[in-house]
Amino acid sequence: MRMSASIPILEKTPFALDPEPLTEMSSPHAGLLATSRVFRSLRIPALIAGNISTKQRQRGFLEGQLIESLVLLQTVGGECIEDMKTIAGDECLERGLGYEFPKVNTLRDFLNRFHDEDLALLRPPREEQKSFILQPSKPLAGLQNVLAGSVRAISAVMDQQGRPQMIATVDQDATIIESHKAAAYPHYDGGRGYQPMVAVWAEANLVLAAEFRDGNVPARHEPVTCAEMAFDALPQTVTERYFRGDSGCHERGLLGWLNSSERDKEAGGRIGFCVSACVGKTLAAELAKIGDTVWKTFGHDPDGTLRQWADVDYLPSELYESKAEKEKPLRYVGLRLLKPQGSLFADGSDRMHFAVITNLTWTGDRLLPWHREKAGTIEHVHDEIKNGFGGAHLPSQHVAVNAAWFTIALLSYNIASAIKDLCFDVADRTARVKRYRLQIVHLAGRMSRFQCKLRLRLRASDEAIKRMVRIWEVFDLPTQATAFK
Repeated sequence: MRMSASIPILEKTPFALDPEPLTEMSSPHAGLLATSRVFRSLRIPALIAGNISTKQRQRGFLEGQLIESLVLLQTVGGECIEDMKTIAGDECLERGLGYEFPKVNTLRDFLNRFHDEDLALLRPPREEQKSFILQPSKPLAGLQNVLAGSVRAISAVMDQQGRPQMIATVDQDATIIESHKAAAYPHYDGGRGYQPMVAVWAEANLVLAAEFRDGNVPARHEPVTCAEMAFDALPQTVTERYFRGDSGCHERGLLGWLNSSERDKEAGGRIGFCVSACVGKTLAAELAKIGDTVWKTFGHDPDGTLRQWADVDYLPSELYESKAEKEKPLRYVGLRLLKPQGSLFADGSDRMHFAVITNLTWTGDRLLPWHREKAGTIEHVHDEIKNGFGGAHLPSQHVAVNAAWFTIALLSYNIASAIKDLCFDVADRTARVKRYRLQIVHLAGRMSRFQCKLRLRLRASDEAIKRMVRIWEVFDLPTQATAFK
């Protein structure tokens, strides 16, 4: 068959594929080395060395190298340990790191060291106690200290860059991770999996703490533990502290801890909080008794529904209030959603009632919108951690191993958040992780040696190179030749 002299451009390819591999020190993910620079500039390897000790012999990888490798894997888009094969052997990245990427089995063995069989045996039979929070192993508790240390280190860089964060609003919520593992427990939404509790510093967009839980552990079961870890992770420079949560945080221990006078004596001072109330029959009756003239309108939904607030003269009938709670009584603020005439909710009524519990004196038109803002922080973080950084793809039947993988995903999120906040233009600081990878991770680059110094040259746009240069300026790190085999 005779070939046409001129084939239309979209009906042909102008090149042939050469099956020989490229042997130059090049990489399609050269921008990933920016994550390594920030990881090291924040002194995270030193935090790891001081808090995690799992090595059983002197030779082999340091814990810092293994966690750095996992952070890079999650940042580049890997969803499981086996994805390490996609970047292993990348000579450009490995020269930039100073070591070869660890094997999949090495990483798996490392994560398995977070499991403590003696602690796992403390789990009571389900007939005796259905929901149970497993005590963290020593390495896992150390990993939380590393996460907290990363927050303080990032905060210090913010201070150096003239961006001090004096206010800290902690948003706390649990999220469901679906799992078909035999060890996973049923959760309230009908499936099986896990339900980690996560606390986020809203103003800085950093994860402060997390408590990994089985799927059958309800959010209202001892939420104070995660809150305590979160506030402990805040830097001493914070002078105003707040807390927001949904009805999962309507729990005696947490509210008592937040409202305690002991908080006033701490470095950050009193914690102002607002959490969604569980509306039982008694509170619902009190909300329904409030007259129409008492409700104050502060907003309109697109369909014309009015958003109204009113203080509720309500004290819980349960006799569980401590002496501290009686000395500092909490305030209930009601929220009424009122449909316009001729329009009804699905249950046939024209109004719905909700309430929040708070120790703040703000008017409802300030308090309720502020409380609602938590959905834009904590839910966004949950989505990014689970779907963007592979936090939902759990590697093991053991809770502690899954918790370690999830916590490293939180650390990966914090590093990416710090890069965006301190090195990106304002318009790009809210970039989701998929766009973030296009802007800074998936950049082609080549390592070359010039005047006895190894140099990274990028094949990227001026804007992308400008971002990389900014990262090198903000996150200082010494440059020194490293022996590499």
